[in-house]
Amino acid sequence: MNSLTDEEIEAAKSSTDYNLDAQLHEHNDCIRIAYEWLDAQKKIKTIPKFGVTSKHLIESWAGRYISQSDVSVAAELHPEVFGKYPRFNISKMLVEPSTSRLEDIAESFKHSNYRETHRPKRYKSQE
Repeated sequence: MNSLTDEEIEAAKSSTDYNLDAQLHEHNDCIRIAYEWLDAQKKIKTIPKFGVTSKHLIESWAGRYISQSDVSVAAELHPEVFGKYPRFNISKMLVEPSTSRLEDIAESFKHSNYRETHRPKRYKSQE
């Protein structure tokens, strides 16, 4: 697991090209969670015409509210991910990340109602 520091996250927040008028960040761990989900995905060479609304998939996987802004910053931080939410260079053949990626992220599973919506069948494969 890549442990992003608060300093790295704060720097990325100021350099992220958000596609929103207002940004929302409840906790830096939300960005760490989104980063881990993106990290598990297969990367492709181009930005697809239609993106994946990954925010909801990440929330249900991690059991915690994640904002679109969090996903945008996570993508900014990831060296292999490019594009603008929701159109990132990730394959539509989604990989369900292992929940072991969340073990050291304190905010994981804080909102159990989100985890109840997790559907492994949305993923083509498991990590």
